Amino acid sequence: MSSFVSHLTSDLTERIQPPTSVPPTPPGGSNVQPKETLRGLFVQLNQPSQEQDTSHHLGTLQEYRDRQGALANDDEEAALQRAVLGKLAIDLYGQALDVVLEDARRVEDELEWWADLERSSSSVALYFIQTLPLRLATLGRTVVSTLRQHNLPIHPSLFTPASLRRLFPSHSVLRPNALTIALFPHLHSQPYSIALSIGHLPTASAFASSPGTTARTAYTACISTFVGLGRTAAQVVTLPLDLTRGECRYKHQRLQQLRDERAEMLGSLVNMRDLLASSLEDESAEQGMARLNEFSYTLQRLVRGDSQAALDVSAGPISALQDIAASLPGAAGSSAAVSALQTSALYAQDLVRPSRLTLLWPRLVFLPPLALYAAKTAYASRESLYELALEAVETIKGFWEQWLLEPFKDIIKTVRAGGEDGVIVSRESVQADLASLERMALALAQEKLHYDPARMEALSQQIRTGDLTPIMQLYEEDIKRPLKSAIAGSLIRTLFIQLQKAKVDIDQALEGIDKLLKSQELTFAFVGVAPALAIVYAFGSYLRSVWTGERGKGRYGGKKRHASIWLKMRRIERLLIAQPTSHHSHTRSTTSQPLSIPPLTSGLLLLSVSHLRAYAERYLAANSRLREGFLEDVADLEDPALGRTEKLRVLDRMWRSWGEVLGWTKAGESGR
Repeated sequence: MSSFVSHLTSDLTERIQPPTSVPPTPPGGSNVQPKETLRGLFVQLNQPSQEQDTSHHLGTLQEYRDRQGALANDDEEAALQRAVLGKLAIDLYGQALDVVLEDARRVEDELEWWADLERSSSSVALYFIQTLPLRLATLGRTVVSTLRQHNLPIHPSLFTPASLRRLFPSHSVLRPNALTIALFPHLHSQPYSIALSIGHLPTASAFASSPGTTARTAYTACISTFVGLGRTAAQVVTLPLDLTRGECRYKHQRLQQLRDERAEMLGSLVNMRDLLASSLEDESAEQGMARLNEFSYTLQRLVRGDSQAALDVSAGPISALQDIAASLPGAAGSSAAVSALQTSALYAQDLVRPSRLTLLWPRLVFLPPLALYAAKTAYASRESLYELALEAVETIKGFWEQWLLEPFKDIIKTVRAGGEDGVIVSRESVQADLASLERMALALAQEKLHYDPARMEALSQQIRTGDLTPIMQLYEEDIKRPLKSAIAGSLIRTLFIQLQKAKVDIDQALEGIDKLLKSQELTFAFVGVAPALAIVYAFGSYLRSVWTGERGKGRYGGKKRHASIWLKMRRIERLLIAQPTSHHSHTRSTTSQPLSIPPLTSGLLLLSVSHLRAYAERYLAANSRLREGFLEDVADLEDPALGRTEKLRVLDRMWRSWGEVLGWTKAGESGR
């Protein structure tokens, strides 16, 4: 039994209240043994680990009623009978729900398969190739059968186009012949009109005007004729694919009708839950048995598919429950029973997808020769492939060592060095040039300006700050008499001091640039290794998507599963907003109270919600808050007591709570 049905019927079992106290047995009481039979039967029905033979238990209960009579001897016996009948009714109700749900899901799975096939032109072409042997076999059987009907011997001359046209004449343009129907069986229900545009040559009236007009008209007519012929040729070439797409569309439409029928029956069954619950909770035993009797016969009528049958509750609930148990699949004697719980149209009308062998035969036929050819080609080019493999290994090795390991080693060295070493100029070189400038300036000041030690110390401080004012004053005096100062003065020395000062300034500027580069050295190192990291990250993401399966399981089911659940959520919201109209006369509402959601909408809704429950149980982590909260919302959508407005609010909460977490917001961008 599915988890959806178990969840829907679990609280019904808890509402059964057997007698907790045993009244004293009257002297010489003869009903002790029958009560023990009822108690043993009730204990057997409450063992979930053991498969219940409901038909056998109903037979035992019927034998008990035949021996003891329909009326109970005391309150305890009446309570036991009601509890046993209630448990049997719940079991049969759950089995009927499970059968209809599984049948509806099977129909919906086939419907989605044909819908996906119809959307893709390449898939339609592949499907035509896959089913071509079956179509040709059907065509051959049709020809042979027709030849035998006409008492004609099988001869190759009968398989010519002219002979086949005489053997299978087409009585109407709108009605294809038997050969076409053999290739495309859906044309028997939906005749396909093959309208071919046949090009016509220019008529004589086209040349009745002046020569110039006649030439232009004839040219236009010829162009139109050739365009029409080209269009006709294209239609002839693509006609098999169009017919194949029409076959997919026909099966999709028929499956949609079957899905709606199954969903409407499922909705009617779910709407009967309140009637069953009220029969179990009613404090009056008589009223409870009456409602249980009504529920049993209503369920029997629904299982038989006869919604117009009169409701006769005089025979009691046991006979109705026995008829229901016999109608369930797998029950003893169910082959002779007529049941509306399962549809036979899937196989009777050939609406199921082709067999796995039919879908795989092109691969089984073409892949071995292609694999053999590829192996021979690879063996013939083994030397070049070996060299290519070596080059690929060397390339990967060089990329790994030179573009990843070496830059990372440089980064580690930079971090450990701490930025002490210069990149352009060293600190010692700058200090040496500054000390040389200081000595040159102090020597000139002592010789020419005769500074005392105090003033020499002050000049030394000025030189360290870059102030050479006394030296520049000497230069200004010497420049007034350049020749004399150059020969006998200090002009040459002041010029060399200025050159040394320029060198010191350049060193200090380079030291500043060096500090700037050192401060950004880590940045440059990471910028250098960033392209290699991007390549490794992209390749790793691709390997992870292949391993975990972006197309397979992945996180919370992967992208494909996210898109599927996104479609289910959208469909649930659409069902609640624009409720579909039922086109079937059976399976109407079976409860006495009006429902805010009709059976068809309720069934389609539960069919989609069952996919949400199956998704949560398979892909969400067990015992997690995420799974617990998600299943609580699913239970609210399954609850038949909630109306359309309440379920729309639940749906808004699910979009708000789980849309971002489970990837629904991005699923619509996947293109599926």
